[in-house]
Amino acid sequence: MLEFDADKLLFTIPAGHHGRQEVTEILGKHPEVQYVSFVGIDLGGHDTDEKIPVQIFLEDMDKMLSGGVQTDGSSVSLPGIASLSNAKIDIVPDSDVNWYVDYNRANICHSIGDLPVGTLRIPAFLVHNNTFACDSRSVLLASLNKLKEGVMKELREHPYLLNYINGIDSPDDIDHLVITSATELEFWVKTPDDRGDREQLFTSQVLKEQYWKRTYGQVRTALEDTLLLMDRYGFGVEMGHKEVGGVKAHMAATGKYDHVMEQLEIDWHYAGAMQAADNENMVKYVVRDTFTRHGLDVTFMAKPFKGVAGSGEHTHIGLAAKLKNGKIISMFAPADPHKDFLNPIGYGSIMGLLKNYEVLNPFISATNDAFNRLKPGFEAPVCTVTSLGVSVESPSRNRSILAGLIRDINNPLATRFELRAPNAKSNTYLTLASSYQAMLDGIHQVSENEKTPKELEKSISKSCGEEDFYLEKDREYRSEKNIFVDYSEEEREKRFGKAPATVWENLQAFKKYPDKMKIFDKDVFPEAILDSYYQSVLSQWKTELHDRLIPGTMDILRSCKKLHTDDIDYSDCDVKRWNEIDVLRREIGKDTLRDESLLSKTRRALDEERYDDASNLQMEVQRKVELLQDLYEEYKKNLF
Repeated sequence: MLEFDADKLLFTIPAGHHGRQEVTEILGKHPEVQYVSFVGIDLGGHDTDEKIPVQIFLEDMDKMLSGGVQTDGSSVSLPGIASLSNAKIDIVPDSDVNWYVDYNRANICHSIGDLPVGTLRIPAFLVHNNTFACDSRSVLLASLNKLKEGVMKELREHPYLLNYINGIDSPDDIDHLVITSATELEFWVKTPDDRGDREQLFTSQVLKEQYWKRTYGQVRTALEDTLLLMDRYGFGVEMGHKEVGGVKAHMAATGKYDHVMEQLEIDWHYAGAMQAADNENMVKYVVRDTFTRHGLDVTFMAKPFKGVAGSGEHTHIGLAAKLKNGKIISMFAPADPHKDFLNPIGYGSIMGLLKNYEVLNPFISATNDAFNRLKPGFEAPVCTVTSLGVSVESPSRNRSILAGLIRDINNPLATRFELRAPNAKSNTYLTLASSYQAMLDGIHQVSENEKTPKELEKSISKSCGEEDFYLEKDREYRSEKNIFVDYSEEEREKRFGKAPATVWENLQAFKKYPDKMKIFDKDVFPEAILDSYYQSVLSQWKTELHDRLIPGTMDILRSCKKLHTDDIDYSDCDVKRWNEIDVLRREIGKDTLRDESLLSKTRRALDEERYDDASNLQMEVQRKVELLQDLYEEYKKNLF
């Protein structure tokens, strides 16, 4: 927002400053803020946005802050909860978090000093029929409260835990627990209408031509503009840099770069879990709007280009205690960092995540796009396994695992877990909420059995077939090796379990693991929420597969055209390859009177709600399309 005097703009109204008088005074000083929007997050991760004129908000502020505004339940994704015949949903503001102003830099109000028009975005809850909070933020809030209550309960009932935490002599020393999180946002930017050349992207990735390199042209300007804006909002930027994916842009005659295709990452400070999720939501808008103003498309897809690195959103999970004397103490760090990796609460947390990951996964990887990223060899996790470090003196930097321990021997508060499976389209609110429920399960089991750090290190390092008090016998949960290089696919599945390959397979965990579903407290994930979420993800999967992926695959098949003709120098090898390609593309997409194509079989299975068949056919189509594209590339390369 360098084209405006940023000092004249309002970016944030912090938590604790949301009283009627103070908000009225603040907005009175900033006439550029002309609208207010209550931002609820439904179970599908979609946020609401409505334009309430600021004067209406000021006149009815007390009523709006206490009771919210109404919306039609059909406008949010809450299947099984808000129906056509029972659709009353209130969007109720949250006064315990920061409120942010979203500026439309293309809409300038000349009467107030040529400043952009702003909308005050207030994070909110969705409430059905005045009583049932049924949105993602409400689920996270309930999960946070349960984790805090649960940890304090374990400390009181099992005081041995404090023997392994420095600085706390009694639970009564604790004023409150602080649950923190941070996300790393990866995304691709490109000039409009450009399509990435898979081979060029792959070659550049292997040669590491882009990773952490200097940015140029409009990408550099947009990135710097974004980082400056983020600091104005108070997000506390740590860095912005190029990621592994991308190719070198070209200078056009206009003096600007075209054929831009780059992957970037932006990191900012951790915050309380709810605030961290809200911050991420706002950061995405800042990123998209800023890069768009510089003529660049932004995608937060997990895997926008096949065969090259996808974009993750590694999610960091921390837990600390704020003492009554003002000190902050890590609840994961060991009493002696030169002796142990973690204290029992830390071990319980990571063990709970791993033991119950099958039922967490549907909240984390809920789209076809997410599963396109979760492939071996691309620094995206495919196995439920952790890394603690080769030794306590050597912190882990294993990037092939699902959840890693991050620690600094000289800074106990840096001790946290990095969950590597989420992507920018994951619902961070539900990712964190479900993770906290799993952690609490592990903490409870560790505390009940009064396990020491050494005993717990042995548990989490167990071999396949070895009995344990909590973890499953026929699984391993820790590896300091490269999961993709040092194990075959068969070895990975034997040691760490077989990961689901489609959204449908992933959703079946809700039915396949009833014992693990018990970790979800009814006050956090009531049955209506779980059922609604299941229906929402199922509907999204089958609709996208039926109406986007199948037509998109047909476009790929149609683009694979015969290129050798009589006026082109071709060989018998070209003829043979084309015949193989033609047979394969017909098998995938061409019906005959005797046989249906794979795509038609998939579509019919979805129509008839035979989802196991549809899921299996989806995987078969993916394998054959990848083979087709590889064959077609070979075919094209051999033609003069």
